[in-house]
Amino acid sequence: MTDLPAIKTIGILGGTGKEGKGLAFRWGRAGYKILIGSRNLEKALNAANEIKGILGQSANVSGLTNAEVAKQSDIVVLTVPFAAQKDTLEAIKSDLQGKILINVSVPLVPPKVTKVQMPPEGSAAMQAHLVLGEGVEVVAAFQNISYENLLTQEDVNCDVLVCGTSKAAREVVLKLIEEAGLIGWDAGPIENAVVVEGLTSVLIGINKQYKVETSGIRITGVDRKVSL
Repeated sequence: MTDLPAIKTIGILGGTGKEGKGLAFRWGRAGYKILIGSRNLEKALNAANEIKGILGQSANVSGLTNAEVAKQSDIVVLTVPFAAQKDTLEAIKSDLQGKILINVSVPLVPPKVTKVQMPPEGSAAMQAHLVLGEGVEVVAAFQNISYENLLTQEDVNCDVLVCGTSKAAREVVLKLIEEAGLIGWDAGPIENAVVVEGLTSVLIGINKQYKVETSGIRITGVDRKVSL
């Protein structure tokens, strides 16, 4: 897939959860049209109203079903728990063809969420790619940044690693990261997502051990202006 669309409307599946709301806030603040999706329309509407309560009622944020979000969005972000990932994607597979999916899901296996446990496909992103096929660009991002870091007006002192099925798709996502007020780095092909996703369990463990909520990662040794 070589012709990627201009991004005006961002759909967030699982946008009623913490990470989804954080991303909706960031991109809504940047002026994008945001569609929050859920299997339950009422939950989607409530989440949209919550974000508008933060950004102001003029913010272009709406709640819809997952199916409608997939149809109406230029780019789709998946923030559902990993246990729901495969079924969610199977239901909207046809509506994602020709688009980019930003996969935020991490294969955490409760109760041992501080232990890295990857699925047979290698990672959540790889599973998504296998489900959706070659007609969808899959990009893994935002696994290592907490909701508390996203839903703030302050500068965020951690970075976003981006892995994906093509450099062109990664560049689109890196631009969206910049517009969200964050710093992202091209971390290579989708196969590398196993490392990025695995770091989430490490960070959860650090949060628990040191009694914090916002541990993250930061790339050093490179001019940070290079990523912008």
